Amino acid sequence: QVQLVESGGGLVQAGGSLRLSCAASGSIFRDAIMGWYRQAPGKQRELAATITKFGVTNYVDSVKGRFTISRDSANNMVNLQMNSLKPEDTAVYYCNARHPLSTLNYWGQGTQVTVSS
Repeated sequence: QVQLVESGGGLVQAGGSLRLSCAASGSIFRDAIMGWYRQAPGKQRELAATITKFGVTNYVDSVKGRFTISRDSANNMVNLQMNSLKPEDTAVYYCNARHPLSTLNYWGQGTQVTVSS
């Protein structure tokens, strides 16, 4: 059984910072591509950032230079440091674990991030 539990969301003013954390249980973490996705009201879920087990990262253009994804393999955690937040970053942020060689794909319950202008 794989569980992903997010924490760290909240309300912040524009220009501020938040750090999201995702704790993963189960054996998938070791090989999984871990990611953070986000879904704003009325919009489709979109990728924010991913990181492979080798530490290779990928970011959507709108967060490059502001967000940093990191992986703590010793503790089965993935973090998203979000700086210089903008109102358009407001969304529910979801942690994702996807095995690169199978159809295994898991989601957390989501954590709300609200950026006020």
